[in-house]
Amino acid sequence: MSAERRRSVAFGVVGVVGELMITTGVLLALFVVWQLWWTDVEAEAVHARIVADFEHAAPAPAPDIAPDIAPAQQGPPPAIAVPGDATTFALLRVPRWGEDYVVPISEGVGRKTVLDVKGIGHYPGTAMPGQIGNFALAGHRQTYGRPFFRAPELQPGDALVVESDAAWYVYRVTESLIVSPRAVEVIAPVPGQPAAQPTEAMITLTTCHPLYTTRQRYVVHGVYESWSAKADGYPEALGSEIIARLEKEA
Repeated sequence: MSAERRRSVAFGVVGVVGELMITTGVLLALFVVWQLWWTDVEAEAVHARIVADFEHAAPAPAPDIAPDIAPAQQGPPPAIAVPGDATTFALLRVPRWGEDYVVPISEGVGRKTVLDVKGIGHYPGTAMPGQIGNFALAGHRQTYGRPFFRAPELQPGDALVVESDAAWYVYRVTESLIVSPRAVEVIAPVPGQPAAQPTEAMITLTTCHPLYTTRQRYVVHGVYESWSAKADGYPEALGSEIIARLEKEA
């Protein structure tokens, strides 16, 4: 083979390799766009539909009959039966995260059945809202609607308000910590003490940490404060902006 022919073949091979690299780069870029942006768009649309269906099935308070601010109740809250897998049974509202933040809570923490499609997942076997024990939740911090993206912003005393079809359950943040993915004791009935018998109702949020990795878990703990009947209005813990928005949408 002549030198000129060899150079021609070499240039051809380099050209093909170059085109393959460009194509691979484009495909990788498209995958990143899909993973970091489009999954959020799709998931948020699904979450909005689930929230709308949930609210439609659970009528809002009638302002002309009941007061806007529902009195806080200290007695035993309405019990919620353990739902079937992937069944949506409540919503989470977090005033710290803005007046438009509301995400469905569904039973289970499977990615394909709950976390990637329905928002927040409830760890099976942990307490239900308002019950003695640990109401433990999981959610993505990036992609698929990233419901717990702003978890590190939460501060002690911040309200975490769970809405069922009949009641509001108000929790208050107590602490945040970063743990290993193997630290399953954070969702124990008494967080951090797997063998202890619970005496109070708590809430735990878990999500991946740092962003775009699964090396660790960011954990937020909170304690139950009170409940309010939805028929009586809205809990003061929601804040005036969220209450005004809900009254307008009712």
